[in-house]
Amino acid sequence: MIEFIVGGARSGKSRLAEARAIESGLDVVYIATAHALDAEMERRVAHHRARRPAHWRCIEAPLNLAQTLRTHAAADTCLLVDCLTLWLNNLFFAGKAAAQAEAGEAIDCALLRDETDALLEALPMLPGRIILVSNEVGWGIVPMHPISRLFADEQGRLNQRVAAACDKVTLVAAGLPLTLKG
Repeated sequence: MIEFIVGGARSGKSRLAEARAIESGLDVVYIATAHALDAEMERRVAHHRARRPAHWRCIEAPLNLAQTLRTHAAADTCLLVDCLTLWLNNLFFAGKAAAQAEAGEAIDCALLRDETDALLEALPMLPGRIILVSNEVGWGIVPMHPISRLFADEQGRLNQRVAAACDKVTLVAAGLPLTLKG
């Protein structure tokens, strides 16, 4: 089964995903997509790490998520990906999209498109349980900055495609889960 858990920042989505991984009764592999590039992000990563059971394996996958999932998926394993938003951000800045948006140029989202397509191709083929976490960024105002607008657009598209590919979709708001699908 593939579950997608989406919600706003600090909504409780990671905590719910961790609880669902524990409830699965399977071995858990936590796939972290974050880059800890500053002290604040290091604190956030440490907070997540401290909250997870010590016996969970942790794999860092800031870019090649589909390949990481294919490598670690198994019938007796729950893969928990936290989170697609940070993964998308990493793709933005690893490729040309962010610099082109900043310069007001035509946007080449080839890396985003290729990696997103690879993820969507891989998901239905994976054995075991998959839990994907992502932020819902489209409920606020349209951002003023070109990079932020492009990011919000791409995050929305990614969330829609992932939700369509998943068996279950849960929205989390104020720590409360609401089943949207499944």
